[in-house]
Amino acid sequence: MEWKIELIFVPVSDVDRSKEFYERIGFHADHDQVPYEGLRFVQMTPPGSACSIAFGTNLGEGLLPGQQNTIQVVVPDADEALAHLTGLGVEAQGVDEQAWGRFVTFDDPDGNTWTLQELPDYGAQS
Repeated sequence: MEWKIELIFVPVSDVDRSKEFYERIGFHADHDQVPYEGLRFVQMTPPGSACSIAFGTNLGEGLLPGQQNTIQVVVPDADEALAHLTGLGVEAQGVDEQAWGRFVTFDDPDGNTWTLQELPDYGAQS
């Protein structure tokens, strides 16, 4: 049986500001719906990803904006990812070299932290 992660919720304080930020860094806006007054659901997908993020208003309780810091995304090239983000005016930190990969981190407008990881070439370590 396959299990595929489909959606991760990211708590935000300003839905429009967050949507603009994620679109600016290349995420695709899949949905932006208001099924009824008081509820807004936005779903966005990073380029090439099978898993999306969601945010909005009145989507439930849990994390407060700025507390999500557990999302890790694999990228083919950490240097390119860092250049892409900084070229768009996003403050990003990196590249952090570790035995298990090369890492870049950045925060969304609410302070939710994202980690981008370039995996090591395990085939070259034979």
